Amino acid sequence: MLRGVVCDNLLTASHSHEVSQTTSQDKMRLRRSRFSRWRIHDTWHLKSKTNFLRLGIIAFSIMQSLGEVTTLYPGGGSFISLAERMVDKSFSVAVGWNYFLIWAAVLANEYNVICSIMTYWGPVVPLWGYFLIFWSVFMGFQLLGIEAFGEAEFWLALIKLLGLTAYFIFSIIYAAGGLIGQDEALGFKYWRDPGAFNGNGFRGVATVFVFCSTFYSGVESIAIAATETRNPGIAIPQAIRQVFWRIIFVYMGSAFFFGLTCPANADGLVNGESKALKSPMTIAIQIAGWDGGVHLINSFILITCLSAINSSIYIGSRTVLFMAQSGKAPKILGWTNKRGVPVWAILLTNAVGSISMMNVSTGASKAYSYIVNLSGVSAFLVWGSISLIHIRFRRAWVAQGRSISELPYKALWYPGLSYVGLGACIFLALVQGWTTLSPFNAGNFVDAYILVPLFGIIYVAGKLYWRGSDPLKRSWTIDLDSGRRTDLDSKGSVNRGEVPGQKTFWQKLLHSI
Repeated sequence: MLRGVVCDNLLTASHSHEVSQTTSQDKMRLRRSRFSRWRIHDTWHLKSKTNFLRLGIIAFSIMQSLGEVTTLYPGGGSFISLAERMVDKSFSVAVGWNYFLIWAAVLANEYNVICSIMTYWGPVVPLWGYFLIFWSVFMGFQLLGIEAFGEAEFWLALIKLLGLTAYFIFSIIYAAGGLIGQDEALGFKYWRDPGAFNGNGFRGVATVFVFCSTFYSGVESIAIAATETRNPGIAIPQAIRQVFWRIIFVYMGSAFFFGLTCPANADGLVNGESKALKSPMTIAIQIAGWDGGVHLINSFILITCLSAINSSIYIGSRTVLFMAQSGKAPKILGWTNKRGVPVWAILLTNAVGSISMMNVSTGASKAYSYIVNLSGVSAFLVWGSISLIHIRFRRAWVAQGRSISELPYKALWYPGLSYVGLGACIFLALVQGWTTLSPFNAGNFVDAYILVPLFGIIYVAGKLYWRGSDPLKRSWTIDLDSGRRTDLDSKGSVNRGEVPGQKTFWQKLLHSI
């Protein structure tokens, strides 16, 4: 049975507690594969956890901002349409195409990863051969429609969660010295040698920030999905609470156990030729004495890649579909067949994924770094835009004489948290590539900063295209009424057929995470 219904133009859920089954699991846990190739040799252990904590705070601020506005205006397109409502159409175009670039880059990276894994098992077939095989398979699968997508994502997400939990259990046993044949407990050995910090200072921290943002990108989709439940005023806080616990479990937990079981200076981590050989999970299992475990980890990463590719094509194509149907992209991209499948949008998204073939000439490792940089910077730009949208919404709400008490969901700690989110995203977008300046590397510099001016170029191009018909919205002229939604249900009827008091302790705990 399909647990969460993901429609072609919006995300819905049959119950509010199912909001995140095809969103948070598919967009957060799918990052397991990217997380496994994380730049842990640049900054490790304590720095990694503090970076994830900092990015988690920023992500939380974005969720608060997005939650307030999307609860009130849950229409299709979410923050892309809200960008036009609160700023102008050109800004909406820039935000929309940057959001598409996030998922296009994620898609390309996952193709790169999955091809690298396959060459580890079958080196006879070239990288481009594996790419063509998977490209064709996913193209055909996406054309089957939403039912196939949703069902596949539910089961893949379940497998990923079980695999991650299994690694956490292994790490605890390994650190405690409980493995068969283990002479002594590992404890926090790798926190002492090579140490919790590797000496790269802020250079290492800045480098990893962009990688961290890539892993967090997608959390905004959870709030978007929650707005389509029967009562977003209740579902939004639930979704934000679930995101908080998943950040602790998935990201902070992974950073902790990676640092516990894998040294930052491991040869396989830095110099391995394949994706799996650079996985801290693989290295930890090999150091523990189980060389055959590399195949198990490869299989786990392969599953996460399948899910990531599936989700990336879906989200990217639906982003293009909305923009085309709202006049922000070529009309042909908004065409759907009789089953509602956006064929041309899917074809475009999947075609952009072919940039992963740069790994044929540059190698999988460099291709990974280039592509992840693109998605990370795009995430900063999109997140900053969401904060700006929220700030302009609040200004318009007050300027038009409306009471904050009328809002069905009020963001915490406004305006401080929203301005922190906006300022942090601008700062990180500007400093994440400063390491390319000394020594100067033209290729890395372009990769780090190309999307910053591109955002402005798209905005200016939109202004020129629409000329005088796209003025910047003023606070007193912003439309705050059309498309507005009010809550229809009481808190007790949010989850149909579910009585809160009948939940056991374990059911409540599982629901919260």
